[in-house]
Amino acid sequence: SGIRMAYETGRGRIYVRARTEIEESSSGRQSIIVTELPFMVNKAKLVEKIAEHVKHKRIEGISGLRDESDKSGMRMVIELKRGEQADVILNNLYKQTRMQTVFGLNMVALSKNQPRLFNLKEMLDEFVRHRREVVTKRTVFELKKARDRAHILEGLAVALANIDPIIALIKAAQTPAEAKEQLLSQKWESGAVSSMLERSDSSMSRPDGLDEQYGMFADGYQLSPIQAQAILELRLHRLTGLEQEKIFQEYSDIIEQIAALLEILRNPDRLMEIICEELVEIRDRYGDDRKTEILEGDIDLAMEDLIPEEEVVVTLSHAGYAKSQPVSDYTAQRRGGKGRIATRTKEEDFVEKMFVANTHDTILCFSDRGKVYWLRVFQLPQAGRQARGKPLVNLLPLEGDEQVTAILPIKGYEENQFIVMATSAGTVKKCRLTDFSNQRSNGIIAVNLDDDDHLIGVSLTEEGQDILLVSQEGKAVRFSEADARAMGRTARGVRGIRLSSSDQVISLMVVEGEDQVTDSAEENGLCVLTSTIHGYGKRTNVSDFPRKNRGGKGVIAIKTSERNGEVVSSLIVNDEDEAMLITDGGVLIRTRVAEISVQGRNTQGVRLISLGEEERLVSVERVDETAEEDAVDPGDPGDNQGVVSNAPESADSGEGSDDPEPTVH
Repeated sequence: SGIRMAYETGRGRIYVRARTEIEESSSGRQSIIVTELPFMVNKAKLVEKIAEHVKHKRIEGISGLRDESDKSGMRMVIELKRGEQADVILNNLYKQTRMQTVFGLNMVALSKNQPRLFNLKEMLDEFVRHRREVVTKRTVFELKKARDRAHILEGLAVALANIDPIIALIKAAQTPAEAKEQLLSQKWESGAVSSMLERSDSSMSRPDGLDEQYGMFADGYQLSPIQAQAILELRLHRLTGLEQEKIFQEYSDIIEQIAALLEILRNPDRLMEIICEELVEIRDRYGDDRKTEILEGDIDLAMEDLIPEEEVVVTLSHAGYAKSQPVSDYTAQRRGGKGRIATRTKEEDFVEKMFVANTHDTILCFSDRGKVYWLRVFQLPQAGRQARGKPLVNLLPLEGDEQVTAILPIKGYEENQFIVMATSAGTVKKCRLTDFSNQRSNGIIAVNLDDDDHLIGVSLTEEGQDILLVSQEGKAVRFSEADARAMGRTARGVRGIRLSSSDQVISLMVVEGEDQVTDSAEENGLCVLTSTIHGYGKRTNVSDFPRKNRGGKGVIAIKTSERNGEVVSSLIVNDEDEAMLITDGGVLIRTRVAEISVQGRNTQGVRLISLGEEERLVSVERVDETAEEDAVDPGDPGDNQGVVSNAPESADSGEGSDDPEPTVH
């Protein structure tokens, strides 16, 4: 990281970002509060830059920006629009402004009056050496002051011990100079001073440069000129008993201080203790939280960090055009409605696949050559309902005439999950999901296919689940996923269903094991929604499909009569889901699954969507119903469409299909 390089070599790049917090108001709106900026960032210019980004829509979702800084500290408030994700907008601010920035670090300093580049250890060594020098010089200075003061206190203590003769001497003198001269001309009784000096080294309190003729001697104490002057300036109130005690106490304390100062100068360990104690004191007195956040390295925000997480509808046309749209673009209509335009297509093109995914999900794209490619949902262009989208050949490194035939959205690579693949010829193959976690720009092999075979679906499965295959002629087979062992990516797979020469598999589903489904399917409304090319379909309880051995011919899933036509889709749904139906003309209808009849396997079903002449149903996808989308859309006049009433319809089918004909408005 930049910090480590700076510490090891003395040079580096330090990455810092502003300190922020996220607040939420009582109304549910969020705000980003900036409490500190990197030291090299100007706040006024930053506010101006953010406002410019918002104006030009380079950063969206910000509704207000104000500076509430005062004497108590910095506070810059960035208000967000309702429903916006604060983390995503904050990442955008880090990416496009100087709220996250970098500065170069060169640890250059003067050493012995010469400039030098230091690493961290050398810088610390130099700092410790400097602190030793500072503390030593300070101690020497304080020792000199203490000795000077002790010398004066010694003289005052001697004067107090000889107070009567000294007062008489001063009274008899004609001038202060004469009194000073007489004080210096004789030796005096030392009194308590001698006992104090006996307890310590007498040289401890002796000032540097003091003449040898002054001080304590065997026959008495010889006052110095400084001491004599201090005696002459002694005020009378210092002669009281209490003041005398204070003089003796101060003298005793200063002797101890001198001893402590000498210990610092004589003992290097004590000197280091003083340095450490002072640094700890500075830390405790002035230390606070770091204003800005130092990063270990350059955090290059990925595109996903700048994209909000939301559910989108992904559509893929037969010609390979892909796009995404927010789920909220569609509101539910009654069963049998005409729907609204989901995408514009060319005359020879139609929407072939559709699913709902999160913008941060990964899409595994399986091609007709048995290869798999990776694509993030947010990499798909977001376009309106009437836009065609972008060709997959511009999003994936497909080779020649290679086409994507199956796609699988995933959130992560779980150890206990498998990918099950089914081909149109009835072959199934199971691989570990982790086998596809190693992404390569040019794709990897997923399955080996025969020339006349292609993938029709892929799905995730776990231990204990069942695999359900439905064919174009309305046959279905259900078997345990354990019947298909996990294989390598280049294997061909095993037979899943035995088909007639004119039949092919059109749907792969994964359901819970037979025992679990039997107990709870009816309670949860878990059904198989089967749809045919002429817009008819039905729901059938999952429990109606018995578990058989892999490779059998299967049972009837729906009658493929002349009215119904071939099966185009079969998927697992429940009562809370909604279904999106899309035609080869690009028309889409979103309807509640609960409005579709639950019927037995050997029936024809009811009308799901009204089709125009030569129009065919090509795909059906499940959508989770959300609270804010409960309202029924009466149709979009701008799309020139209407709706069919919610009266049940006749299907001319077998059991469970005795609905009357619909009334069209």
